[in-house]
Amino acid sequence: MRQSIIISLLIVAMLFLAVCNLLWGSLDIPVTDVVQILLGGQIEEHPQWTYIIRESRFPQMITALLCGMSLSTCGLMLQTLFRNPLAGPSILGIDAGSNLGVALVMLLLGGTVTLGSLSVSGYLLVIAAAMLGALCIMLLLLLLSSLLRNQIMLLITGVIISYVTGSIISLLNYSATEEGVHNYIVWGMGNFSGVSLERLPLYCILIMLGLFSAILLMKPLDAILLGERYAANLGINVYRTRNLLLLCTGLLTATTTAFCGPISFLGLAVPHIARMTLHTSLHRILLPGSMLMGGCLTLLCNLLCTMPNSGSIIPVNVLTPLIGAPVILYVILKKH
Repeated sequence: MRQSIIISLLIVAMLFLAVCNLLWGSLDIPVTDVVQILLGGQIEEHPQWTYIIRESRFPQMITALLCGMSLSTCGLMLQTLFRNPLAGPSILGIDAGSNLGVALVMLLLGGTVTLGSLSVSGYLLVIAAAMLGALCIMLLLLLLSSLLRNQIMLLITGVIISYVTGSIISLLNYSATEEGVHNYIVWGMGNFSGVSLERLPLYCILIMLGLFSAILLMKPLDAILLGERYAANLGINVYRTRNLLLLCTGLLTATTTAFCGPISFLGLAVPHIARMTLHTSLHRILLPGSMLMGGCLTLLCNLLCTMPNSGSIIPVNVLTPLIGAPVILYVILKKH
């Protein structure tokens, strides 16, 4: 009963924050006009309002919501898989692969790739580079997963991959132009405003595919939580389940990092907040709870990032450590 009430409150909070994201912004737009625009109407006196609501605030709200849900899901699945409370989306180095892909494009190639008569640049190239970098790391992890049956060794390998990619990025930073370094730093701060209305369908399809796959893995996750031997006795193929979890978390992490930049701490902290709130380890309750809580937190961050009457937006990674760091510190102290 208590868990149902909490889930219901999270749904209400998520809907409330989603509405606030549409109404709140650097420009004050009346509520009635916002509703009229969302229903397909036009504001003749202020045609720019239509663009702001449909092309900026609505895609930004959807992007933030799905990003929070996907990172929270990744964190929960990885913490269960590795039986490690400090495992998160960045632990396997998948987001480091995205960072490396973007660094190669921005720092080494100057933001433009030319193949014969075809030239690609701008935000589309950044997304492609981030997805390709994450895909390479994900394929490497799947290959290593077939060689390293021990999950702790796979976890250590992910940490090593992150250090190696970090070293390469530092080397690229050292030899890059000032503009390239600036662009890369800005991208690394994270934001939800980079997904336009045209790119939103692709983003939504990839995220929903990953979230649906995670929901299908709830029962194997409950079994793995009790130990690999117990899961095998229940007839679950632990090796195949691990690869499916890696694919699922890889898809979600790669997509969010490519479109939003590396968002820190949320995937690590939200599952712990969900456990402390719901008082359960059952994934049929914990997974939806983590999704809703992650969506609420990213919507709240997106709301706080908008500076009214200034036209400026604070980077997401300025706020997420303020939420995530105290939670992680509490978990560390609690676990001694």
